[in-house]
Amino acid sequence: MGSGEAHVPEALDRAAREYLAHLAVERGLSANTVAAYRRDLARYVAFLAARGNHAVREVEADDVAAYVTALRTGADGGASLSPSSTARSVAAVRGWHRFCAAEGLADGDASADVRPPAQGKRLPKAISTDEVARILDAAGVGDGPGPLRDRALLELVYSTGARITEAVSLDVDDLDLGSGAVRLLGKGGKERVVPVGSFARRALDAYLVRGRAGLAAHGRGTPAVFLNTRGARLSRQSAWAVLRTAAERAGIDRPERISPHTLRHSFATHLLAGGADVRVVQELLGHASVTTTQIYTLVTPDTLREVYAAAHPRALG
Repeated sequence: MGSGEAHVPEALDRAAREYLAHLAVERGLSANTVAAYRRDLARYVAFLAARGNHAVREVEADDVAAYVTALRTGADGGASLSPSSTARSVAAVRGWHRFCAAEGLADGDASADVRPPAQGKRLPKAISTDEVARILDAAGVGDGPGPLRDRALLELVYSTGARITEAVSLDVDDLDLGSGAVRLLGKGGKERVVPVGSFARRALDAYLVRGRAGLAAHGRGTPAVFLNTRGARLSRQSAWAVLRTAAERAGIDRPERISPHTLRHSFATHLLAGGADVRVVQELLGHASVTTTQIYTLVTPDTLREVYAAAHPRALG
């Protein structure tokens, strides 16, 4: 497979080359992707050879598990990889083993039960309530239906924790401002009804009464709540631009980091900080599992210090 691999047994080398040809020809992967697979497999087959394996059918689960450890520690003489790079390399290894099993080059898949090390959880990016307020205020600056729409859109996203796709997919019949609720269609076609706060209700009412008709006049009668200047449904990309423009106008530090998901993350973080139960937040966000929601319960060192200082009898003095 390349220089530095002269001691790799022919059977292992041939199996790797056959898999790479399969990726390039039958699956049509790009040259860059195939090259990345080639680098990953070159390191792996060299590792297998060093452990005394001469063919794929000789490889056992322990060999694959040992390789995962070597990727993280560099014990095989190669570079130690980050969890994300390890996961990518392990994916290449598992794909190769599945291919070899399907092609009869091995009696089974030795990698079937091997997983890369878990990657550390990263806290979702949330912004402060003050920053949210500044963005929402900035979205409504100006005259005409555009600012009314923009304020209503962002107020709704922050008020409900809606994904941006859910927000732009809303039809007028999905809104029940009288009872203060909205019906959202989430992932997998799963519906949920979410309360709408008073600020968002007022912004939506202002847009529907004074702004939407002006936009709809340019279109063909779509039932969408949020319309573009041609009277058609607002796209995700346009909604993203609405938020980015508002963040820049509000003077938010590094506005390029602000995305529609930032408002969703902030919605969840602010609810939990205010004492909401994690299972309630799970329902509001439309998460299938509470495990997904629990990442928002992770606290920062600053929060820990603040709680400790306020609660411990001998923290201050």
